Amino acid sequence: MVRKSDMKCNSPKSTPSHPKKSHIVKACSAGKEKVIRFGEQGASTAGKPKTGESDTMKKKRASFKARHSKNIAKGPMSAAWWANKTKWSILLPLCLYL
Repeated sequence: MVRKSDMKCNSPKSTPSHPKKSHIVKACSAGKEKVIRFGEQGASTAGKPKTGESDTMKKKRASFKARHSKNIAKGPMSAAWWANKTKWSILLPLCLYL
C-alpha cells in the first residue's frame, strides 16, 4: 500500500506489481495533492520519439495524443497528462509545465 505522505510531489514511479495500472504519482499543483494511478499494465507504448522512428510508432503516438487531448490539456492533476508525459513524450523539466 502506498502512503501519500511518503511520496514525493510530481515524481512518477513504476508499479510493476499493480494488477491494472503501470505507474503512480502524487500530483501537486496550486496547494492541492492527489494520488493518481495511470498507464495500462503491460501495454506497449511508443515511448520517447526516436530519430528514424517507424510510421507505425508515429501514428500510435499521434493517435494517443488525439484521443486524449482534452484530458491532457487539464494539466498535471489528470492521469492522461501524466501518461502523456511519462509514456508517450520526451521528458521535459517539470518546471515548464507548472
